[in-house]
Amino acid sequence: MTTVTPVSSEAGELRRPLTAVAPGERGATRIADRVVAKIASQAAREAVGELPADAAPPYATVVVHHDVARIRLHLELDYPCDIGARCRRVRHQVVERVGALVGMEVPEVAVQVERLHPVPTHGAAQGRTR
Repeated sequence: MTTVTPVSSEAGELRRPLTAVAPGERGATRIADRVVAKIASQAAREAVGELPADAAPPYATVVVHHDVARIRLHLELDYPCDIGARCRRVRHQVVERVGALVGMEVPEVAVQVERLHPVPTHGAAQGRTR
């Protein structure tokens, strides 16, 4: 392992030794779309909360271009519920988590509700009554 120590110049400024790699030649970190999709799916699971036993977990598909991620989420929700409020909460959580963990901008989160699972109400009349 080579340690790099700054070298002083005559003007009192620090200059790097010749072994240092220029910033344009260092490379870049690329985060795969599927990694961002897994983070988005987990964030959606956190935001949705408790789901019926037969509901599939949320999953995401992601398209990343530079540092911008466009996300499409697929959810199954219980019914009755405030669908709009739950989708808003999911969008907010996904934008927060992807931004914090990956450092990407998320201008678009499309939430697609695939299925609604009716929650049985105990004590209420089932079907038609006279």
